[in-house]
Amino acid sequence: MPKPELYVIFTGNRGRKPDRISLSKEFFRGVDIDIGIKAKVIYESNTDDIINQYIISCKVFNEQTKRHGMTREAVTETIRICKDRNVLREYLLDKEKEVVSIMMSLFDEEQIMKMHIKGKQREAAEKAAKKVARETAKRMLKMEKFSFEDIAECVPSLSFEELRELEMKVKQSI
Repeated sequence: MPKPELYVIFTGNRGRKPDRISLSKEFFRGVDIDIGIKAKVIYESNTDDIINQYIISCKVFNEQTKRHGMTREAVTETIRICKDRNVLREYLLDKEKEVVSIMMSLFDEEQIMKMHIKGKQREAAEKAAKKVARETAKRMLKMEKFSFEDIAECVPSLSFEELRELEMKVKQSI
């Protein structure tokens, strides 16, 4: 029995991308995993089949989101352009409202994910800044040249309580 072939649709610019990809290399950085799947990559072509029309519509959508952002206007312009170019025209004429609704819900999910990622990045930045502040305060305390008030003024992100804790730790380590 022949192995079933797996396909991946690529909607970006092909450039020098391969005709086949190894999922373990692409998604697991080549780590040896139990599933060694290779897939044939489908790129935009000169055919007029439904898959090629889908790829073209994705490219139009990417252009419109670059121009209009993740907005309803990007979705409606994508649909208008695709219908004008006879790309998925029949489907879009019949299902335009559903397509707009689905695409807008994807925006909502993407916005939530972006907000989550930004929150995590902000958390990491705040944690790193706090670490730098603590290290600066520790060095100043160890130098024994600065008053407690001077240190608090130079490192305002740390509370007096945090400075007192650092001071005790520094004194214990000496």
